Parts: sequence; structure tokens; C-alpha cells
Amino acid sequence: YPIGIVLISIAIANLHCAVWPFFFVIFLPYIAEYLIFTIIDAEPIYKIKQKIYDIRIKIYNKLLKKKKEKYTDKINKTITKKEEAIEDHKKFVENQKNRRENPYRIKYEKNKATKWLILVMVICAFTGLLTPLGDTPYTYLYKTMQGNTTENISEHLPLTLINAKEILVTLVAVLAILLFTDTKIRLKDLFMLAGLALLMLMTRRQVSMFVLFGSAIIAKLIADLFRKYDNRGLVELEKIMVSTLGTIAVISIIALLAILEIRPKVDDKFVRESSYPVNAATYITENLDLKSIRLFNEYNYGSYLIFRGIPVFIDSRADLYAPEFNKIENSEDAELAKGRDIFSDYIGTSTISRYYEKVFEKYDITHIILSKKSKLNMLIEKDDRYNQIYSDDYFVIYERNKGE
Repeated sequence: YPIGIVLISIAIANLHCAVWPFFFVIFLPYIAEYLIFTIIDAEPIYKIKQKIYDIRIKIYNKLLKKKKEKYTDKINKTITKKEEAIEDHKKFVENQKNRRENPYRIKYEKNKATKWLILVMVICAFTGLLTPLGDTPYTYLYKTMQGNTTENISEHLPLTLINAKEILVTLVAVLAILLFTDTKIRLKDLFMLAGLALLMLMTRRQVSMFVLFGSAIIAKLIADLFRKYDNRGLVELEKIMVSTLGTIAVISIIALLAILEIRPKVDDKFVRESSYPVNAATYITENLDLKSIRLFNEYNYGSYLIFRGIPVFIDSRADLYAPEFNKIENSEDAELAKGRDIFSDYIGTSTISRYYEKVFEKYDITHIILSKKSKLNMLIEKDDRYNQIYSDDYFVIYERNKGE
């Protein structure tokens, strides 16, 4: 199991460094629970009090020779307080044991095996070095959060519950189960669910993490709910589900849902020509020198152009076009040393809030590919400095005359 986790961590670090830091989110609830109860079981406050009482008694014994009556009384009072503290502690330990065995809402326990999980997490933390990207797995998240792409990219924006009704219903259902039923939840599961929900509300790209890991916890809560109030019905349902008839029914339902989902898309093309420049990309690869052109393209289909082997101005990996990822250390050019803000240049140009010619000159753009319905195309098609060399129903390509 630990070796498997390390191997998964290595794979994630090499395949997608943006996901790698979130891999450790899986560890945190278990480690948090372990640390909390390690501190509780260590009883630091009780031990400190006992130590203070012992120190007082030693001091009073030394002073006893000078003022016997005064310090004899203080020693007796201190010993009495110490004994009372011991008795209170025994009651506390007994009550704590009862609470753990019969919790009100939250089940908690100290899993001793978690210390090995901490060791595995430390080992996994070093797997980020097993990549040709250098320290990128460690710095990618920080640089992304520092960049300006989070304010413009949909998946980076906070989740609005009113626009995600299925998530809203799920969260309300979980709260209802925990508040209005006698169903109990493990502390580590509560940490995990709360943490994933917080990440999801902060940035909608984490909805997938909530669904992936949170669904197992929610399923367990629902099972515990039925087990608590209708255990006989749950047992009968389990017997039906594992029977031959139940297996056939489940397979049939899955097949039916798959057909309903896939059938409307059977006649769809793999790539929609209205959304992606399929024919325009073919024209570029067949008629232009890919090694020398400097192409300006739009954000949504930059990834498709890369797929076709065409160098792009920008693609959907918006983070990589922020200044944090485009610095040239020790450059004499102040802008390059600070980092070019390619993403902002694209946003300004595509929304025509910035004069496109200045941006094209800055990046020495030779060709432009645009959607015919784009704002920028409405300006460039009337500009004599740009020659239209390709056009179809959806996209157009211009060649920029830099000499004019």
C-alpha cells in the first residue's frame, strides 16, 4: 500500500504538476486526526499542573525549616490540590473513554498506523524531484495563485452554489443527515469532506476532487443512515443486489444510461469544425512554414492547434502564460526579467481594449487566425495591412504586412 502511494505520487508529479500538490490533501485528514489525539492522549495540561505541584512541594520543603507552621500548611494544601487533580483526571479519562465508545455525533479514534502514513507522505514529498521539470511541482501552485489568470479563467473562479444545484442539494443532504438523524461520522471523514468542500467553494476546478473523494464518504453516511433506521431493509437490499437478478438489473440500468448518454452523440464528429479550426489547421500545415511563422490565435482552440503540431500564441493552459512562468533571469530587458504577461496581452487584444497592432509588433506576429465572429476579426478584416489568405465558414487566416 505505501509503495503504491509513492508510485502514484511519482506518476502524478510527472504527468500533471498542477494536480501533484492536491495529492497530499488525501493525507491531511488522517494525519490531523492522529496529531489531535496524540496531543490529547499526551495530556500536556495535566502533566504540567502535576509538575508545578511537585515543584511547589519541593520549594516548600526547603523553606519548611525556617517557618515550619506557615509552610506545613501550604504543603498540605498543595498535596490536597494535587490529589484532587489526580481524581479529576481519572474522571476525565473515564468520561473520555465513554465518549469515544459512545460518541454523540463524531466518531474518533487514534489509529497508530497513521505514523507510517506520515512517513509515506514525507517520502512522497520528495517524488516531486523525479521529473525533468526541476522544482516546478513545488512552485507551480504558488506561481499560479500569484498570477492574474485566476481572475479570468472560469475553472479558477469561486463556485456559485445557485449555478451548481446538484452540489447544493448534496451539501444540504449531508448537513441534514448529520444534524437531524443519529448518524455518526468519523472525524477524519468530517475533515476530508469539509476540506474538499472548502476547496470546491474557493475554486470550481476542485469540484472533481469533491466528487471523487467525497462520494465515498457520503455513500458511507447514507449506508449508516439505513443501517441505523432500517437495517433489515438494507440487508435485504444487499441480498437482492448481489443476487443474479440484481446483477442483471444493475448491468441493464448502467447500459441504458450509457445508451441515453452516448446515442445523441453517435453522429457527432470527433472535432466540431464550428468550434475548432480543422480545415484552417490543415491549410497552415500544408502551406506555411511552421518553423518560421509566429501565429496569433484565440484561447479556446490553442490546444487543438498544438495537437496539429502548430506553434501557438496561447492555449488553455492559461497559467503558463502569466509573468511568473515567462521570466528570463539576468536579462537586460526589464520586461523579460520581470516576466512577459502574455495572458494579459491576449485578453486585451481579443477584447479590443488594447490596440492589436502594438501587441503584434511586440511579439513579431506574422499570421493571425481568428473566428469570423470574433471582435478582433471585425477590425482586422477592414485593415489594409492584413491580407486574408484563408477563409471558411467559421475561421479566417490573415498574413501581416510588417513593412507597411
